[in-house]
Amino acid sequence: MIILCVVLALVAATGNAAASVLQRRAAAAEPAPSPGAGAARARGWRGLVRRPAWLWGAGMLLLSGVAQAAALATGPLAVVQPVMTTELLFTLVLAAVVFRRPPGARAWGAFLAMAAGLATFLLLAAPSGGTETVPPGRWPLSAVPAVAVSVVLGVVGRGLRGSARAAVLGSATAIGFAFTAALLKDGLGTVSGRAGALPTTWQIYAAVAVGLGSFLALQVTLRSGSLAASQPALTLGDALLSVILGVTLFEERIELGLLVLPEAASLGLIAYACAHLSRSPLVSGKEAQRW
Repeated sequence: MIILCVVLALVAATGNAAASVLQRRAAAAEPAPSPGAGAARARGWRGLVRRPAWLWGAGMLLLSGVAQAAALATGPLAVVQPVMTTELLFTLVLAAVVFRRPPGARAWGAFLAMAAGLATFLLLAAPSGGTETVPPGRWPLSAVPAVAVSVVLGVVGRGLRGSARAAVLGSATAIGFAFTAALLKDGLGTVSGRAGALPTTWQIYAAVAVGLGSFLALQVTLRSGSLAASQPALTLGDALLSVILGVTLFEERIELGLLVLPEAASLGLIAYACAHLSRSPLVSGKEAQRW
């Protein structure tokens, strides 16, 4: 089941990457509207959503959501969310093909470093086991501290500028995405594979609310500073917190002890590679720039 879980998570990550690249492709084909021209902007949006590339991108997002849900239903949270970080790798490759720009030696180096860091972490931590649902009363023990930390990060981020603000807000956003995945996994476990029964669970409504809030927070984060500052916090924060939630909520098991130091080193390698990948125009969306 772990192999199936990893494959589904990789499909979800590929779907996210494809959606990002295709919708950027559609946006690049639209003429830029004049500043302050509301009617022109509205026409631009209407033209955008009619473009095949944008529609294919929307379809890829739907595929990604279904694949992520299936991955969460078949394997540990501590596996699914770290594997989802490969979205950056797939974005680099797909954007290079679509925009016909070679990534460059440094981008490929960051690609290999991130892949190696993720593989090493998963092999050392070896997440396994766990329950399908969260035991009663355990959600508040995790949710209350998470909300408190998110509020503190949001307040601190408002007083910062540039890269520091983007990194702090990125960390707060990562908390929301990790809890969205955990809520979705709990909801799927509650209905035991009966997808039609999902609307009867409170977890699915909580997941939609938290997910929407996280998406809005992401937009603020991306406008606050460079992607190179926010993406490592988003990627590593989501993956690390998901591992913690997998252990504390779903009773998943990971290897610690003497492996803590090499596991921490592999996470550091992921963060380092993520920062470098985020500077690539192919990942950041600035294809016209040189890197």
